[in-house]
This record gives sequence, structure tokens and C-alpha cells, in this order.
Amino acid sequence: MISDKQGKMLLEMARISIAEKLGLPVDKSQIDLDQSFLEAKLGLFVSLHKNSCLRGCIGVIEPIEPLKTGIKEIARLAAFKDSRFAPLSEDEFDQVDLEISLLSPPEEFEYDGANELLQRLVPFKHGVIIKKGSRQATFLPQVWEQLPDPASFLSQLCIKAGLDADEWGKGSLTVHTYRVHLFSEKK
Repeated sequence: MISDKQGKMLLEMARISIAEKLGLPVDKSQIDLDQSFLEAKLGLFVSLHKNSCLRGCIGVIEPIEPLKTGIKEIARLAAFKDSRFAPLSEDEFDQVDLEISLLSPPEEFEYDGANELLQRLVPFKHGVIIKKGSRQATFLPQVWEQLPDPASFLSQLCIKAGLDADEWGKGSLTVHTYRVHLFSEKK
């Protein structure tokens, strides 16, 4: 379990990584990279918000490296390589709030038909991964805030995966769920 204090440190590490890429001065004196929790390998997403609107979000579901290095890399990718947005500018740096989602290991979500899928998904709690063939997409639990209706949530997730919006109702998707431990700069 990552404490709030450790989560705050991860947020500071992410912000410093973005600032360094922008060539801005940074103060690393408060960051202790020798803490053991930084060696943990966890699924991780970094999201940037500007005026409460998404400004970038990238992550990994399956952990590939320790938090110590992963947080820096993912923060930079979210700020500069999310294809939905232009790279973050120096002028925007102080206008964005960072959010870090640490993922629990995904668990297969067995269901029998569309109705059971709709009934058993728990909005605001479940992050959802769908797969069909080579197509895959995920929505973090925070996406329920914009799409609180499970049918709309699943339809948009199918579209994100490059599938027909109604694919979730056909019972042919492999579904996994996960939870997140969320840390945010937004107050």
C-alpha cells in the first residue's frame, strides 16, 4: 500500500520530470529515491488536467519497470506524446494538475451476456479492460465521472478499442477489471 505521503512524492517526481523536459529549473532536494516503495512494479497511469479537462493521459496496465523510473517516463509521455493533444508547452506547465493512478493487478471478469455485464460492473470502482482479437482498450475508474451509464461507458470503450460501439452487447469480449489508488494535485 502506498501512503498519501508517498503518493505526494510520486506527484512531485512526475512534475519534476516534465519540468526537466521543458528545461525549467527544478528542486529535487525533497525527493528521496532510496525509499523501498519506489522499487515496486505496478500498473501506472499519469493524467494531466487543465481547467478540469483532460490534457494528456498515458500509462501501462502491466508493470514493466519500478516506480522509480516508470513514473518519470510515463509522466513525460502523458505530457508530450499523447497523440490526442499537442505537446505540453512551458506556458501551460503551471496550469495543469497531475493525477497518478496506481493499478491493482487486472482480474478476469467473467460474465454471461450483456445484462450480467451491465449489472455487475461497479461504476467509479472498476477500471475496465476489454479485448477482442488484437483490439484492446481500457478506461480508468475516473472515466465513470464522464460516462456514469454502464452501457455508454462500454460503448465508448469499444469505440476506443476500434470496435463497433455495440460490440460489448454481443458477449464476445474478454473483460478484465482493476482498481486504482489515486493521487492528485487537484484540491
